[in-house]
Amino acid sequence: MKKLPLVLLVLTMFVGFSQDNLNEYKYIIVPKKFDAFKRINQYKSSTLVKFLFSQEGFNAVYDDALPEDLGNNRCLGLTVGINDESSLFTTKMSISLKDCSSNHILTTITGSSKEKDYEDAYKEALTEAFETIRVLDYKYVPSNKEKVVANPDNNQEAKNRVKEKVVEQVATPERQVYKNNEPVASTIEKAVPVSETTVVEEKKNENILYAQEINDGYQLVDSTPKIRLKILRTSVKDVYTVKHEQDNGLVYKKDGKWYLEYYSNDKLNIEELNIKF
Repeated sequence: MKKLPLVLLVLTMFVGFSQDNLNEYKYIIVPKKFDAFKRINQYKSSTLVKFLFSQEGFNAVYDDALPEDLGNNRCLGLTVGINDESSLFTTKMSISLKDCSSNHILTTITGSSKEKDYEDAYKEALTEAFETIRVLDYKYVPSNKEKVVANPDNNQEAKNRVKEKVVEQVATPERQVYKNNEPVASTIEKAVPVSETTVVEEKKNENILYAQEINDGYQLVDSTPKIRLKILRTSVKDVYTVKHEQDNGLVYKKDGKWYLEYYSNDKLNIEELNIKF
């Protein structure tokens, strides 16, 4: 009974908003850290927002994992913002969308929640605010934005370019997957470099591990989803102890890359890890 009045309110407030305003944008860019929060994906805010947009057919991507065409032309996407209008006892949030020139395209109604738990409160408020976008029934329609070429003087090179990749994504509070596939049937995935000096059986280091914050450290989760490692902070920057079957293990950063180092059967093993914080 609560949902029907909300939908009617959304339709009344945005009856003058053209659906085409959203339909001409191919991507929704979700920041890993919103200005309204102090930490990356605090209270699962980025994960939730990406999930809400993906559920309604939007091609939502994180701001640090842009597809090639979006990286070359940011005007293909809209960037999400969260506006925190909370009071002492009520959490109030709205969602805004800006284009590549920082122009406001849409600001939703303000969703609210009286939940005491912050994560539950933000989830309820943001989900309610998203009703504004949900009722617009988004469907992407290519526009002239697609015709922008990074190097317009090299027309022959532009004609010979391989067709843009299609982004396959899953974004739920429990599971996060990012993978690029060609638009034809293929098993090709986005390549990730693997250390040539590392040989460990049944370890697929090309898989991305997503860092989820826990007490005193992080848990590293793959796309299954499965917790692969739990790492605990030390007094040294970018050095973590491993809470795993390798009791003497370390995870550390060297030359911009992350490594897992541990002993097994008196043999030192080193694995390169692809960690997304």
